[in-house]
Amino acid sequence: MQRRFVIEAVMVATYGQLLVPSLPVDFVLPYSTVLELYEMKDSPEPVMDDPTEDAFVRGKIGELIQFFEDSLNRKKIERALTVPWRESSPLILSDRIQFTVVNAVDNAHYGEYFDPVETELLLTASKFDIPILSDQYEFQDRLIEAEVPVQVFDIEDFDYAVEEGAQPQLWDH
Repeated sequence: MQRRFVIEAVMVATYGQLLVPSLPVDFVLPYSTVLELYEMKDSPEPVMDDPTEDAFVRGKIGELIQFFEDSLNRKKIERALTVPWRESSPLILSDRIQFTVVNAVDNAHYGEYFDPVETELLLTASKFDIPILSDQYEFQDRLIEAEVPVQVFDIEDFDYAVEEGAQPQLWDH
């Protein structure tokens, strides 16, 4: 059975362990996070603190951009961008990894607590009833504080989330 997680595209490039799951995984990416890859690739600001790690991650970002720019994948993404909240057809990376790009729309519903990308992540998770994977502790804390009805897993718990099935459930308040 395939597991689905909402995640920012850059985290897939940053955390290599995400690309070797024990079970099939569908990473659901709001389109704005795919666009962020281009900004990060060309930015003079380091992505990682260590220069060697920064060069490696920038290389992975470039590989991910090339994957999304593949003509078949680009067509699938462009079709999804014609209608708000449309999901692309699966973009197959390997026998265990696929991506689904979502034309997420930030409606500013959570604007005072979350930035636009965070809002798109949580709205996507809520709309499709899929847990979020994140390495941002502050974001996770704000989700709990704002009582947003989505499930979130720390990236460090990725293997657990995949193995345990990550059945969507609301936070206990």
